[in-house]
Amino acid sequence: MEKDFSGKLLLPIIAVAVAILGFSSFFIVPPGEVAIKTRLGSIVDSYSEGMHFKLPFFESITKFSIQIQRADIKTQAFSKDLQTMNAHLVVNHRIQKETAVSIFRNLGPSYVSNIVDPAVQEVFKAIAARYSAERVISERNDLVLEINKEVKERLTLKEIVVTDISVTDLDFTDQFLKAVEDKQVAEQQAKMSEKLVEKAKRDAEQAIAKSRGEAEALRMQREQVTPQLIELRKVDAQLKAIEKWNGVLPGYVGGGVPFVSIDKK
Repeated sequence: MEKDFSGKLLLPIIAVAVAILGFSSFFIVPPGEVAIKTRLGSIVDSYSEGMHFKLPFFESITKFSIQIQRADIKTQAFSKDLQTMNAHLVVNHRIQKETAVSIFRNLGPSYVSNIVDPAVQEVFKAIAARYSAERVISERNDLVLEINKEVKERLTLKEIVVTDISVTDLDFTDQFLKAVEDKQVAEQQAKMSEKLVEKAKRDAEQAIAKSRGEAEALRMQREQVTPQLIELRKVDAQLKAIEKWNGVLPGYVGGGVPFVSIDKK
């Protein structure tokens, strides 16, 4: 009885062990990943998506994503004029199936923290030191382009593909930002003053030109005055005086001599 009971108990255990052994003999690589198989510490090969066989207990699997991965890197650097800046960089990167074995062998699974993060920080600090703090603010796009170029070149040598680097946050001390703001206000006021001075100069030049034109016109008029024109102007004046006369003779003429009074009757 005891032997029969032991035999019945052993069969399920064997079945479970066989099932576990069977399941552990296969591994599945999902889309967007690559698997590295090692046997007793030695690299066997890399495998793309699908189901693959492995020897239980003797072979192990390490998976890498070959899709674009995001690395968030926070760092601090100094500008050319020794202003402190805190930056948050987002590095989009990936590895290729063809280089997965090499990366696993040379860099290891933690290649982001071991290689990508230090390289990006070093490049950012070196480039930031070439810019003054004001240039970092006004020429931020140029700074980012330089960082992208140098990081991509450096990590390509490590077989890591960097698709894009963005500087999402870039902060200076409050005292520096206030100084920059005050300087910009002063520059705007100076430009406004320059515009007002230029306007005043233009107005003065226009007034001088107008005065010169009027003086020239008056000079030309004087040159055109002739005795005949003077006589003609006198006649015109007399005719206008006659038109305005109301028919009443003056009581006196020049010198206090009275006119003879004529009665209308």
